[in-house]
Amino acid sequence: MVPSKQSATRVLIVDDQSMIRGGFEALLNAQEGLEVVGTAADGAGITEVVRRTRPDVVLMDIRMPHVGGLDATRTVLAMPGTPPKIIMLTTFDADEYVFAALRAGASGFLLKDSTPEELVQAVRVVAGGDSLLAPRVTRALIADFVARPARDRRASTSLNALTERELDVLLLVARGLANREIADELVMAEQTVKSHVSRMLSKLALRDRTQLVVAAYESGLVRAGS
Repeated sequence: MVPSKQSATRVLIVDDQSMIRGGFEALLNAQEGLEVVGTAADGAGITEVVRRTRPDVVLMDIRMPHVGGLDATRTVLAMPGTPPKIIMLTTFDADEYVFAALRAGASGFLLKDSTPEELVQAVRVVAGGDSLLAPRVTRALIADFVARPARDRRASTSLNALTERELDVLLLVARGLANREIADELVMAEQTVKSHVSRMLSKLALRDRTQLVVAAYESGLVRAGS
């Protein structure tokens, strides 16, 4: 059965290239359970657009004229109520705004040269409450972070509140493993992994799994190449 419009995942596309907007809109509207409820050419007036369209997921270009994706993301996630999930769109593996966007609360990144299947999967994954970082984007993020002088890095995140088992889970989250894979690695139920992730997010006051990865590296728990 095809889900009704009321039950479909609602998507807003924000990108300054009309061909990108049109292509993504056609692709996503052709998918079962997905509905594009609006498009915008930049982040100007994003608050009104979000209020009007009520998206579950926003595909947000990181580089746009006037109001760029980073400022627009901060604006959207500061809105009252439950904000939509945001997937940042970027042309480059390494983008100087990536860490800032993750700290602002973006749920993940998608490269514009990703396949149609990867785009659809990204929307579904993020709408389902998970986060998404392509492995090559993650590698670029880590390389960029560790190359920065210490003075340019964010103050280390304290992980003292986490239990030993939670640290075990965090290490595997930082390696990019999904909950099912972590469960297999640690010989525990997948639901137990989800519970550990949920408690870590609460203890560290973080928004989602992507920010857990950043915290693991910023705290020194995980180092590039380890």
